[in-house]
Amino acid sequence: MAVVLQVDFKMDGPFGAELSTAFEGLARSIGQEPGFLWKIWTEDAAAREAGGIYLFDTRDNAQRYLDMHSQRLTQAGVRDIRARIYDINGPLTAINQGPVR
Repeated sequence: MAVVLQVDFKMDGPFGAELSTAFEGLARSIGQEPGFLWKIWTEDAAAREAGGIYLFDTRDNAQRYLDMHSQRLTQAGVRDIRARIYDINGPLTAINQGPVR
């Protein structure tokens, strides 16, 4: 069963349409990561936070991505990275039309 990776962090911007333009290349590269299935990009401009909810095929692939992504964020000056990997309860998620495989 797939796993969810949740990541969020403080960020000064950009947000909204500017974020979409600035991070399009990153979004495309994330799509090439081993075991990656999908990502929901999250942002809260008022709180100055951003992040995402990811679905990976295995915990190992999620952890590998998290390790790489955390290093990339840290090198970009991002601090206070919060991340968790969760197992998915498939039967309950299916009842609520969760987009998992």
